Amino acid sequence: MNFYKELQNETEAARAHLLNAPIIDRCLRGDIVLADYVAFLCQAYHHVKHTTSLLMATGARLPESREWLREAVAEYIEEELGHQEWILNDIAICGYDKNKVRASRPNPGTELMVAYAYDTINRIDPLGFFGMVLVLEGTSVGIANQVADCVQAAFALPDKAFTYLRSHGEVDQQHIKTFENLMNKITESTEQKQIIHSARMFYQLYGNVFRELDPEQALHFLG
Repeated sequence: MNFYKELQNETEAARAHLLNAPIIDRCLRGDIVLADYVAFLCQAYHHVKHTTSLLMATGARLPESREWLREAVAEYIEEELGHQEWILNDIAICGYDKNKVRASRPNPGTELMVAYAYDTINRIDPLGFFGMVLVLEGTSVGIANQVADCVQAAFALPDKAFTYLRSHGEVDQQHIKTFENLMNKITESTEQKQIIHSARMFYQLYGNVFRELDPEQALHFLG
């Protein structure tokens, strides 16, 4: 079994914790309000704005023996630049004040997930960041377009209100294939165990982000 398949198998239970978040089920059933979608986008902004910094930190701490992986990280940085602005623009299209969101603080779960990412990279092992990549991009591929369709149908929003979700649903399919190839080049047992552990943790942490979403908070960002 290659490492990518092992990674999928070893994180199945943790992945279920994320996908079983009640808000995801409600969304797919159309049992949501617009503020639910905006609340999600607000927290997405607060973690996505760190993506480039996290990638830079990862690349900086990779050893020379992982130069091939650093090159992949560099390419990924170019693709991820500015995505937080897409999210803010989606929020504005929904009728909310993106500048209020920009000035806001993240929910505790979001702040903890970002803090864990930085801590893993800087204190433990930069390869642990790839556990976060699996969780965020794997989730996007699995449900991003489906969620966007459900929200758009419920509120008759224009396509430009879904720049973040739809772009990630499509682009991340390519990223996941690249990610799979990269992970299959990781052959050292200790490194594999670190990535599996980090992925499990990020599934738990990202699941908590979804469970903390509160549409009442989004009302503070109305324009």
